Amino acid sequence: MEYTITIENVVASTTLAEEFDLQKIEAGLERAEYNKAKFPGLVYRIESPKAAFLIFTSGKVVCTGAKTVKNANMAIINLANTLRSIGCEKINPEPEVHIQNIVATADLETNLNLNTIVIAFGMENVEYEPEVFPGLVYRLGDPKIVVLIFSSGKLVITGGKSPEDCEKGLQVIKKEFDNLGLLY
Repeated sequence: MEYTITIENVVASTTLAEEFDLQKIEAGLERAEYNKAKFPGLVYRIESPKAAFLIFTSGKVVCTGAKTVKNANMAIINLANTLRSIGCEKINPEPEVHIQNIVATADLETNLNLNTIVIAFGMENVEYEPEVFPGLVYRLGDPKIVVLIFSSGKLVITGGKSPEDCEKGLQVIKKEFDNLGLLY
């Protein structure tokens, strides 16, 4: 059976300038939120592509909420243009975007006995404390990601730096579960 991943969130970071005046940006952008007492950065959301930004005085920006790497890149370019349009100077014309984390989901479409999986995998790379968290936490070495496995057969794949990392993680889980006879 073929399983597919759905990207839920792409977190990317970049440096758009050497420094920002966050009060000036808040005054120039509708829906911008800056309260230094609560959080050291300015929060700004856009609808197209849908994303949220954390903007810091250091000139660094974190973009979150995009559903694709392309949308994260596009959102950052849009933010740079918007900042230029409200008078921010010296905005990096070609910011280097770094993907920090991709969160994806998948469904194995079968119920799983997590206690059986813990026994089969041993305790290396696996954490399962149902009193604390209902999912099994499985840490893969290659790619370096974490897969949360739930008894419903649903997976949350996190820590990937590319969609391919998430896909590879799903294939590793699928292969191991197939070998253990857990997938029907």
